[in-house]
Amino acid sequence: MTAATHSTLFPQVPDSADAVLEGLDPEQREVATALHGPVCVLAGAGTGKTRAITHRIAYGVRAGILHPSSVLAVTFTNRAAGEMRGRLRQLGAAGVQARTFHSAALRQLQYFWPKAIGGAMPRLVDRKIQLVAEAAAACRIRLDRGELRDVTAEIEWSKVTQTVPADYAPAAAKAGRESPRDPAEIAQLYAAYEDVKRERSVIDFEDVLLLTVAVLQDRHDIAEQIRTQYQHFVVDEYQDVSPLQQRLLELWLGERDSLCVVGDASQTIYSFTGATPDHLLDFRTRHPGATVVKLVRDYRSTPQVVHLANGLLAQARGRAADHRLELVSQRPAGPEPVYAEYTDEPAEAEGAARRIRELVDSGVPASEIAVLFRTNAQSETYEQALADAAVPYQLRGAERFFDRPEVRKAGIALRGAARFGGNDSLLDDVVDLPSQVRAVLSGEGWTTQPPAGSGAVRERWESLAALVNLAQDFAAARPAATLADLVAELDERANAQHAPTVQGVTLASLHSAKGLEWDVVFLVGVAEGMMPITYARTDEQIEEERRLLYVGVTRAREHLHVSWALSRSPGGRPSRRPSRFLDGLRPGSTATAGRTAAGGAGGIERGIPGTRGSTPKRAQRVPARCRVCGRTLTDPGEMKLMRCDDCPSDMNEGLYERLREWRADQARSSGQPAFCVFTDRTLMAIAESAPDDERELARIPGVGMRKLTRYGADVLAICAGQSLAESTDHD
Repeated sequence: MTAATHSTLFPQVPDSADAVLEGLDPEQREVATALHGPVCVLAGAGTGKTRAITHRIAYGVRAGILHPSSVLAVTFTNRAAGEMRGRLRQLGAAGVQARTFHSAALRQLQYFWPKAIGGAMPRLVDRKIQLVAEAAAACRIRLDRGELRDVTAEIEWSKVTQTVPADYAPAAAKAGRESPRDPAEIAQLYAAYEDVKRERSVIDFEDVLLLTVAVLQDRHDIAEQIRTQYQHFVVDEYQDVSPLQQRLLELWLGERDSLCVVGDASQTIYSFTGATPDHLLDFRTRHPGATVVKLVRDYRSTPQVVHLANGLLAQARGRAADHRLELVSQRPAGPEPVYAEYTDEPAEAEGAARRIRELVDSGVPASEIAVLFRTNAQSETYEQALADAAVPYQLRGAERFFDRPEVRKAGIALRGAARFGGNDSLLDDVVDLPSQVRAVLSGEGWTTQPPAGSGAVRERWESLAALVNLAQDFAAARPAATLADLVAELDERANAQHAPTVQGVTLASLHSAKGLEWDVVFLVGVAEGMMPITYARTDEQIEEERRLLYVGVTRAREHLHVSWALSRSPGGRPSRRPSRFLDGLRPGSTATAGRTAAGGAGGIERGIPGTRGSTPKRAQRVPARCRVCGRTLTDPGEMKLMRCDDCPSDMNEGLYERLREWRADQARSSGQPAFCVFTDRTLMAIAESAPDDERELARIPGVGMRKLTRYGADVLAICAGQSLAESTDHD
């Protein structure tokens, strides 16, 4: 299990700023070198976005353009922040702050609290559900466990959207939220919850952001002190920012625009927490001079997996779908996705476990296999099935690796051996680092062979085995390393929450799998009622469920298994059907009526293989050549124009200006950036070719069927010299 892209575990630190740029593709290099002004990176799944932004920071630091302590990189999970810190350290850019929004805000709040407010800062509560229960008791409202969880989620949503209790009901109605209780009761519980917190002198995680925003708004001296400290900001997963996080970011920035944001609207799957892709999609409107870079080269998944992912989004609707990125796989062809139907859920779990057992026996590491499901409640069935098949597994979202008791004890033992190894008889006959680690950990329960079966004993052994494997990789990369060096590496990793790989099949919900990848992915329970989930009723909720499945598909590097069950339990009525999202994509199905592709050709034309594992013939690509000089074109912008940038243009300047004026009107009326209508390059290509009909217009790269349908009549009328009023009257 890794995050984002494959890389060497312990790479050599680049010896110069230019060396940092080596191995980046043209778009990634553009991200890395665009260090001034606002930058928006639209990065599809598997396109190396973390690589691009960490190399950007490292290049700026190594070139002397950015000072490490002046950079603040923010993301959404401690794991992602830890991975970013680890990568920056490997690139020679240690000292850069990479944190979550909450971690960065908490650090600032703790530092400035005595100056801004005075006294001791209130205690931060980890879990607010007990306080919500006390608020319910004070209001004489009975809530069961499920309702407690749902009310807590509503309070969290209210706070990140900056909604006060009195405004909850209208705000929830406007957002289309289905309240778990009467909205007036939710507002009452929300107000009582805030009273309980004040009485206890505690704050919650949302308060950390709210209070930091309040301090920065009220105390300009403190705001200026932070702005003096941080000169350059990078925000990962920008499609997931809430209104409150966006406000905090604006206060950090002040009047400056040294900001780089990275995101993908098609991976917005946390809107129930207040996340919205609008900030990403409106970035060019707020920053008209921004550099926008699109990453679409997929280095993670095979063409077959990418084809299915593109097909899912081609049927999507809504604003995020209008800005989808069509991925282009950079990997060799692989097997087609496998689709399987079962009579009931236990049979589906047994089928997955049986196939996983075969894969592990054939040599596929268990750590490179994942089972992904829609809800955590589905996990138990797969835990039992894998245990019955004697397959080790780990639960994603369970206790963090370095917090496990056996890992903490192993760390203490290794540290002791590093300090006093000369007096340890266990180390008398071992010389190399891996042997030393094996000798020390043998005293903690590690053995050369894993214990039989699964359960707690096997999980402890897997943790120790992960440390043994890490020591072997560390010694291979740094032959002169000592046990003390390894202990220092483990400390760095613990601080960064950069855990080594544990050998076990990963069981995870689709939400918790985001940002991760495996060689083999089993997407289970892909049936109506589960995907989309039953309570997803509005168009926006249905589209988020589609994006969630898209995230699941794009976790797979090579092998993808998609399955569903016709009934929940053995003997049940087989009333379920495969998810509507697979219509027209799985063999033997047809596209849902009334749904049209949202983009060009990618992802909706697929061959149905006759036999399992066969690969459909793919059309051979003809290299694009300049229509003026005949040179082969590789730059995307030149390919759009079908000529080299420095070859003479026969563009009709007047037509180009009329198209630009029309585009500006369209952008204003739709409330989106002008480049989302047509890019400058596409307008230039249209002005150069002056198409006479839809067929000629459709051939121009960047037009596509969706834009042809939406804008084709206007564009052809402008090319024909007609006013749009004349065109409308004629029609």
